[in-house]
Amino acid sequence: MVDNELTLGEYLRSILGIITFFILLVLATPVILVLLILSFGELSNLVVERIAPLIAKPALYVIGIDFSVKVHHSEITNPAVFIINHSSTLDLLTILAMGLPRVRFVAKWELQYNPLFFLLGRLTGQVFIKRQKSDKAVATLQKAYDRIKRKKLSVLLAPEGSRKHPGVIGPFKKGPFRMAMDLSYPIVPVYFEGNRGLSKGGSLFARSGKAIAHVHPPIDTYGWTLENLEDHIEDVRKKYQKWAGVTSNSSETVRQ
Repeated sequence: MVDNELTLGEYLRSILGIITFFILLVLATPVILVLLILSFGELSNLVVERIAPLIAKPALYVIGIDFSVKVHHSEITNPAVFIINHSSTLDLLTILAMGLPRVRFVAKWELQYNPLFFLLGRLTGQVFIKRQKSDKAVATLQKAYDRIKRKKLSVLLAPEGSRKHPGVIGPFKKGPFRMAMDLSYPIVPVYFEGNRGLSKGGSLFARSGKAIAHVHPPIDTYGWTLENLEDHIEDVRKKYQKWAGVTSNSSETVRQ
């Protein structure tokens, strides 16, 4: 585990970073609530794009992580289905720090056990799913389609489903790709470089270092069908394996 390799200074910085994150979250919550109530929820995009980075970036800085975003395209496509590689708890901070335009996050149901995440997540229209129950997860996503399309929102999901998976790039679930097809959205792959190496554990204890969010060109889903979906998922996963510097393993490509 990476935690065992931390220096005393990195432990202390991580603790301070965690404290910084929650203090800023607590201080920002009343401001966010007032903005959302007065605007009848219309300022949700401002919260995600402007306020969330102001909470996450200082925490990353205190932990000792130099975080940056590199866009490998003329601009970030929107609306779209953004997908990420998920292998570290640091992903939570780097996702928020990106400030992606008009995005809503599809997150695990358990995050709502934190009352602040529950309150802010519900008020800003985030989507919480029960990953262990695929039928209910799909039903939850389908209910969100109308709102997503009507407001021209983007969504962000992790095809691996959980940070706990075999290999550097775990098997991909079909859900994010079916969602892109149903919404007629392109898929925008985001590859987090460095997160896994800095923190492999289930906490925000991390080594100091550099993390980069690579926003790659959009992938058009026009012409995708249920018959060729697995082939397209395989192609996308191979891209992630290439970026991660690992050899592909098609036997673990797709999960329900």
